[in-house]
Amino acid sequence: MRFDLTDLRLFLHVQETGSITAGARRSNMTLASASERVRGMEDTLGVPLLLRGPRGAEPTPAGRTLAHHARLVLAQMDRMRGDLDQYGQGLKGLVRVQCNTTALSEHLPPVLGEFLQRHPRVSVDLEERPSHEIADALRAGTCDIGVLADSADLGGLRVAVFRHDPLCLIVPSGHALAARGVVALADAADEDFVGLVEGSALQEHIAQHARRDGKSLSYRVRLRGFDAVCRMVGQGVGVAVVPRAAAVRHGRSAGFRRLDLGDDWAARDLVLCVRGDLPAYAEELVAHALRGAPGATRSEAAPASVE
Repeated sequence: MRFDLTDLRLFLHVQETGSITAGARRSNMTLASASERVRGMEDTLGVPLLLRGPRGAEPTPAGRTLAHHARLVLAQMDRMRGDLDQYGQGLKGLVRVQCNTTALSEHLPPVLGEFLQRHPRVSVDLEERPSHEIADALRAGTCDIGVLADSADLGGLRVAVFRHDPLCLIVPSGHALAARGVVALADAADEDFVGLVEGSALQEHIAQHARRDGKSLSYRVRLRGFDAVCRMVGQGVGVAVVPRAAAVRHGRSAGFRRLDLGDDWAARDLVLCVRGDLPAYAEELVAHALRGAPGATRSEAAPASVE
């Protein structure tokens, strides 16, 4: 059996994207070359690895087994490369990070900016996803580090608190709810809302809890960032659920009132999670991110294990 690392990476890209065409593009290959490599792997093993159809390609049981071992092999190669790079020109590598909406907009940019300045040979592939999908991606080995809400299933992951991240309700200054200090989402469910664009991790999280209360929120406008959401609320367009960090940052200039959400799901932490051992450059990013974590007392803070 002669599979090289290029074959293994290509097969993982095909599995993750759901098509040979997209996998070839991600691997910087032509479709013909990628198809030939996949067929070569199938011929070597004597079994099909993919079920090809009009909607793409799905792995067979043999393909899923190959993908599992390919992740292990490539992860070990990355760890070896990262460990050895320390003895050369400094850390070098790519860290795959997935995070939820709040982490992406409020907390990670300064952390990543400082880290990347200090480590010019390290790159970060950053993707926004809902928290439950991030946890699944970590367990599947399709990302290295996840920053997500602690409400997700964290079983099997190493976990550390990254930032406190409670959600709050913001309303225009003259709104009927403005005099209240604490509200539940149900108290505002019949109001006009301002929110983030459809598909954002936070909006899915809010909508899920509204549905559990038998509510469907009505949005007057959807925007791409918390700064725009806060300005719209300050102008009287509607109300919004945002992270308290965003409300505090924009509150003085936007002219709205911030109310605590009394729902249990709104009192949350952002956690930083990894599945297992990482290459040296990725472990360095973990340690750097946790230096500003609540309760951190030393720079070498590391994720704790969750059984």
